[in-house]
Amino acid sequence: MPFTTIRVIEDVFTQDQKKLMLEKVTEALIEVCGEKTRPGQWVVIEEVKKGDWSIGGQIANPK
Repeated sequence: MPFTTIRVIEDVFTQDQKKLMLEKVTEALIEVCGEKTRPGQWVVIEEVKKGDWSIGGQIANPK
């Protein structure tokens, strides 16, 4: 079964937004893989500390 990881910068998204991400990504996977795969669908949000990653060589540090 798919194991999906969503990485975001910490403290950017609210708990409600993260919950919605988890629900919508799970439903998208079910749509592709079939309802029978629901019990094995893993979706995880990992929060990365601000300043611990870069995009195009620029430190990603949202306000």
